[in-house]
Amino acid sequence: MANRLESTVPSKQQSTLQKILTSAVNEVGMEAALVAIMTNEGGPLIEQVSRGFSPREIRAILRALSLEELKSVSPRNATGENELNNVLRIRMVTPGSKVALAIPLKFGARVYGTLVLARRENVALTKREKTTLSTNVNFITGELKKAGLFGSSVILGNPVVGNEPIALPVSEAPVDVARTYTNADVQERIATILTEGNGEVSFDRGWVTIYDPLAASLEVLGVYGTQKRDLSPGQQLSLDDSASGWSVRHRKARSDNNLASTQGRFHDYKQLYKDKFVSTIVVPFFVRGRVAGTLTLASKNPNQFDHNGGDLKNLEAVTAKLLELFEDPSCRLSVLDPAPVQPEQPAVKGQPLPVPPEGDVRKEERRAALHEVSSFLATEIREPIGFIRAQLEEITTDAELDFDSQTRVENAMRDMIRMETVLNEILDFAKPLELDRKMCRVQDLLDEAFSLVSTDLRVNRIEVLKKIPARLAQVRWDEAKMQHVFLCIFKNAIEAMSPGGHLRVEVMLTRARKPELQIVIANDGVPIPEELVDKVFEPYFTTKRSGTGLGLATVKKVVEEHQGKIRIASEPDKGTTVTILMPAPKPRTPYRPRRPVGPPRGGGV
Repeated sequence: MANRLESTVPSKQQSTLQKILTSAVNEVGMEAALVAIMTNEGGPLIEQVSRGFSPREIRAILRALSLEELKSVSPRNATGENELNNVLRIRMVTPGSKVALAIPLKFGARVYGTLVLARRENVALTKREKTTLSTNVNFITGELKKAGLFGSSVILGNPVVGNEPIALPVSEAPVDVARTYTNADVQERIATILTEGNGEVSFDRGWVTIYDPLAASLEVLGVYGTQKRDLSPGQQLSLDDSASGWSVRHRKARSDNNLASTQGRFHDYKQLYKDKFVSTIVVPFFVRGRVAGTLTLASKNPNQFDHNGGDLKNLEAVTAKLLELFEDPSCRLSVLDPAPVQPEQPAVKGQPLPVPPEGDVRKEERRAALHEVSSFLATEIREPIGFIRAQLEEITTDAELDFDSQTRVENAMRDMIRMETVLNEILDFAKPLELDRKMCRVQDLLDEAFSLVSTDLRVNRIEVLKKIPARLAQVRWDEAKMQHVFLCIFKNAIEAMSPGGHLRVEVMLTRARKPELQIVIANDGVPIPEELVDKVFEPYFTTKRSGTGLGLATVKKVVEEHQGKIRIASEPDKGTTVTILMPAPKPRTPYRPRRPVGPPRGGGV
C-alpha cells in the first residue's frame, strides 16, 4: 500500500487548500504524487503537496509543464463519462524508466493546477485507475469551490498571508547558509508596515524575524518603537530560548499577559520585562506551507492581546504586507534564493572569456548537491522532529500522566533529542565555518581537551606522554573549534587503544623554509586498515555502528580553515599517528627593560 501523503504543515496549521489537496491525493494509490497550483492568473505552477518525488524531480517536472499543453488536455472523454481520456506524459531521466503523468485541474474553462503521478514507462493506466483519478480530480475542484478559494487570495488571485499559506518558486542555485538577510531597505519597509499596522492592533513595540531552517535560528529583520538596548536588526534568536522560536517550533501563535512569569525563559522578553511591558503576542506567518518568520508585538497595557480572539484576524493585513515583502525578489528574503553573486569582470575585446578550472566546477556541483540535501534534511526532517518534540514537551508539562505513560513520553523525548543532535551535526558540517579567532595557548587547549576525556583515560589506564615546549608563542585560533579538533582525535585514539596503552602528544616548531607548528598525536592502539587510511577524512565515512562519520571530516575542515594541514598514518605494531601542521605563531618579543631617565648610579658628575 502506498504511503499516505502528508503536507509539510502540521494539521492544526494546515491551510484549507492543503487540507483539501492532502485528503484527495491520499486516496490515490500511487507511490509518487504531486499537486501544483497557480496562485494567480497565468502564474507559474507552485508545488503544494508531494510524495515520492525528489526536490530535483519536482523542479524538473514543473519546468517541463506549460500552461498551453495543460489547456490542450481534456480531463473528460467526448461522451462526458467520468474517466480520463488523455493525460500529458513527461519522460523522466531516472532509474526505473519512469514517466510523469500530468492531469490538468480545471475550474470552468480555466486551468488552475495539475495532478502529477509517476508510472513505469511501459505501464498504462487501467480503466479502474482512470475512473478513480477522474473522481479525485473532480473532488478537488468541487471542494475548492465549496471553500470559496477560486478568485481569492490563494488560487488565481493575489496571495495573502494569514490562514492560507502559499508556495513560492524554488531556486536551483546554491545558497550560502551563513548569509544575512538584513539590509536598510528591508528595515525601512518593515518599520512602515508596523507603523501602518498600529491602527489595526494597538501596540508599543514590535519586530519581525525571518526563520532560517538550515541555521535553525531566527534573524531580526526590522523593529518598531525599540530602544538601544532592545533587539536590533541582524540579531540572531535561537529556537529554544526565544518566544519567536517557541512559535516556530509549535507552529502556532502565543500571547503572554504576564511577562513576569516568562521573562526568565525567553531571551527576547527580558528587555521588555525590564521596561515594564506586560502583554505580548507572537504570530508565525507562512510561505509555501512552512513558517517563514514571526511577528512580535508588545504593549504596556494588561491583557492587550489574545491569540484565541480577534487579534489574529486583525493582523491579517499586516501579515499580508509581510508576505509581499518576502515575495519581492529584490529583498532576497527567501532562504531558497541564491546568495548575491559578484559582478563579472568585463571581457577584454579580442580575448576569450575565462573558463573556470574543472576543479572549481566540480566544487560548485558538490556544494549545490550538499545544499540540496541540507535543505531537505532541515525542512522535511528536522522541522517535523522539532514539532513532535514541542508537542511532547507540552504533554509532559500540562497533562497529568501515570508513571508508565510519563516514562514512555520521556523516552520518546530522549530519542527525539538524540535525532536532533545527529541532524544538527550533519547540517553544521554543511555550513561554512565562521572562525572567532582569539589569542590562546596551545598547551591550554590540549589540557582542556584532556580534562574532558580524563575519566576514559583513567578507566582504561592509558598513560599520556606530553612533550610541549615551555616557552611557546601564543596562536590566533578559534579556541572552541580547535579544542573540538583535539577532543575528537583523543576520543578516536582512546577507542582504538587497549587498557594500559600509551598516548603521546608532541608539539614542536619545524625549521623548514616556511616555519610551521607541528602537533603530533600518536597512539599504540589497533591500526587503521591500509585500504581505509585514505578514507577516514571523507564525510559520512565511518566503521562504527553508531555515528555520522563527520567527526574527522569536521576536524579536517576546521584545520584547513585555519590554513593548516592534517595527515594520518597507521602501521601494524606501531599504531596510528595524526600530524597537524599549522602556520607558525609569531615569536615573542624579548623583554627589554627601559633605561632609567636620571643619571647613572655610581658617582656620575
